[in-house]
Amino acid sequence: MRVLIEPWLRGPIEGVSPFVAPLLYSFQMAREDLARHTESLTVEQIWASPGGGASIGFHVRHAGGAADRLCTYLEGRELSEAQMTALRAEGNPGASREELLRELDGNLSRVEAVASALNASALSEVRMVGRKKLPTTVIGLLIHIAEHTQRHVGQAVTTARLVRQATA
Repeated sequence: MRVLIEPWLRGPIEGVSPFVAPLLYSFQMAREDLARHTESLTVEQIWASPGGGASIGFHVRHAGGAADRLCTYLEGRELSEAQMTALRAEGNPGASREELLRELDGNLSRVEAVASALNASALSEVRMVGRKKLPTTVIGLLIHIAEHTQRHVGQAVTTARLVRQATA
């Protein structure tokens, strides 16, 4: 059995604030967990909804889309119409595992680039979220992006297990 060393135990990330690094560790773990737990699943299995729950495809797409949208708030901007359209399409079936993982990677890479460029002094700056412009901070957004991503990864992993059991 191969022992997997989790990203947060692989050492500091050169050039990245230790306050931002946990987000990057979280994203790397998300990529690795999803790749491992969705390996060899068919498109039908990716989009299955066991027990009426959300599909693996939805969870993967939503994790990346939400990270992208929250990053927009991190940058102090409003969501674009393209982001809103993507949000409405997150549950639309059809994309393959490879397409979904590529899409997720692109979204997470964008957030990583923005977060890595942050100066530690910016972490307490206020940011507004959503149409209601609810207040948070840069560090609050970073932590929420990490935990929200992991929440959906966990749901995708659990759903993958259920789908495998149902088709065994």
